[in-house]
Amino acid sequence: MATRRVRGDPVENRRALGDIGNIASLPGAEEAGKLNRPLTRNFRAQLLENANKKEVAKNQEGVRAVQRKARAAVVVKPTQPHEVIVISPDTNEVAKAKKNVTYSSVLNARSKALDIDSADKDNDLAAVEYVEDMYSFYKEVENESKPQMYMQTQTEINEKMRSILVDWLVDVHVKFDLSPETLYLTINIIDRFLSLKPVPRRELQLVGVSALLIASKYEEIWPPQVNDLVYVTDNSYQSKQILVMEKTILGNLEWYLTVPTQYVFLARFIKAAVPDPEMESMVHFLAELGLMHYDALKFCPSMLAASAVYAARCFLSKTPAWTETLTFHTGYSEHELMDCSKLLAFIHSRVGESKLRAVFKKYSKAERCAVALVSSPAKSPLLSSSASCSLEKS
Repeated sequence: MATRRVRGDPVENRRALGDIGNIASLPGAEEAGKLNRPLTRNFRAQLLENANKKEVAKNQEGVRAVQRKARAAVVVKPTQPHEVIVISPDTNEVAKAKKNVTYSSVLNARSKALDIDSADKDNDLAAVEYVEDMYSFYKEVENESKPQMYMQTQTEINEKMRSILVDWLVDVHVKFDLSPETLYLTINIIDRFLSLKPVPRRELQLVGVSALLIASKYEEIWPPQVNDLVYVTDNSYQSKQILVMEKTILGNLEWYLTVPTQYVFLARFIKAAVPDPEMESMVHFLAELGLMHYDALKFCPSMLAASAVYAARCFLSKTPAWTETLTFHTGYSEHELMDCSKLLAFIHSRVGESKLRAVFKKYSKAERCAVALVSSPAKSPLLSSSASCSLEKS
C-alpha cells in the first residue's frame, strides 16, 4: 500500500512531466522521453519548430512531385468546341444574385448616407468594422429589457412619485460626477424592477438608491461607497437596508444588466447628426427630460433616442430636420418619430413651470451651452394643439 506523504516531507525521485501521459502527443516526443530535465516552454517551442520544418519540407516535396506529373501529362490536342456550362438555380452564383437583390434597397440607402465612421477608421476603440452589426443587434434585443407599463400594478406609488425620484437621482448623479451610462442604466433598473414587484411608498427611494449603486458598480471605475449613499438619503436608510435591496433587485432581474439603454443609441445617433456642441447638449437635455416622464416608457430606447435628436434639430431650426443619413443609421423615418417627438416637445414646453428642477439646472449651465434656456419655436410642428391636448393628462 502506498504511503501518504505529509506536507513538508522531502520529495524524492520526483520526475517533472516524465509520467504525464500527454507528453506522448507532442511532436518529437520520442527524443523528449530520453531527457532527464523538465520540458520547458522554450524547449517545447523548439520541438514544435523542428517538427513544422519537417512537415513543410514534406509538403513541398509532394507539391513538386505533383507538378512533375502534370508537366509530363501535357499533350497538345486539336481544338474542341467550347463547352457550355449551365448553372443550376441551386448554385452559389445564383444564390449570391438573389442576395444582392434582397439587399439592393439597403445598398441604395447606404450610398445616399454619409460615412460617419470614416474619421475613426484608425481608432481601434471605435470598432468601425463591427459597429453597424452591433447596433443592428442592439435594436433586435432592446425590447427584451424594455420595462413594461406598470403603474396599474403599483398600489402605493404613482407617476408623480416616480418623477420626483428620477429628479432626485439626476441631482445625486451630478453631485457624484458619474457617467451618463450610469444614469440611464439606473432608471432602466428601477423601471424593470417596478414592472415585476409592487413597492411600498416608503421603499421607493430605497429602490432608487440601490439601483444607483448597482449601475455604478457596473459602469464606474470608482463607484460611490454605500455610506455615501446613506448620507445623500439623509440617513433615511441604513447600509444594510441598501445592500439587502440591492440583492433583492438583482435577484428579481436575474442579474440581467447588460442591456442597450437609451444612451447606447444616443451616442450613435448624435454622431449621425454631425452635431455642434449646442445640438448635442439639446439632445441630452430632451432625453433626460424623457427619463422623468412615465409615458415615455411606451417607446423603445432607440425610438426615444432618435426622437430626441429629431426634436433637438427642430428646436434649433436645423434644416433639414431629418436627413437620409439619420434615416439610415437610426432605422426610423421622420413620420415614425412624430408621436414620440411630440411627447418630448410637450415635456420640454412644461419644464419652465415644473417644480422638479434638477435636469433644468443641469442644462442651464454654460458648459452645456445653456440649452435649457432655449425656448421652443412657436411654429414647430411638434407643438401642434392636437399633440398638446392628447398629452395634457401627463
